[in-house]
This record gives sequence, C-alpha cells and structure tokens, in this order.
Amino acid sequence: MKVFGERLVELRKEKKISQAKLAKNLGVSYSVVCYWETDRSEPTAPNIVKIADFFNVTTDYLLGRSEY
Repeated sequence: MKVFGERLVELRKEKKISQAKLAKNLGVSYSVVCYWETDRSEPTAPNIVKIADFFNVTTDYLLGRSEY
C-alpha cells in the first residue's frame, strides 16, 4: 500500500495539520500515523474509512485505486 502513505502525507500537508493533530482526530497514536505515512504498517479498514471521511476523499483514492 505504498500509495496510501504518500497520499496520506499529501492530504495532511494540504490541510496543514501535524501528525499529532491527525492522530488525535482519528483516535490513534502519533506513532501509528508515522507508521502509516512511512508504509511500516497498514491501517485497518475502519481506520481507512475514518481517514477518507476526515479528508473528504474516497477510500479508493487513499488506496490508489482512483485518482480522485
């Protein structure tokens, strides 16, 4: 899911929020967000949905299955 980490970083920077703030909003730890962004771990399906909802994008976009 290498695309996921790249897109998460891109979306977070566009929204101008820190990894810590994103983690708090998603209800996960700061280190989890770091791991996702560096592709050291993959989010669960419920967390992918939370991230998509937070950034107002589709899960397909996050997973690299679409460009929008």
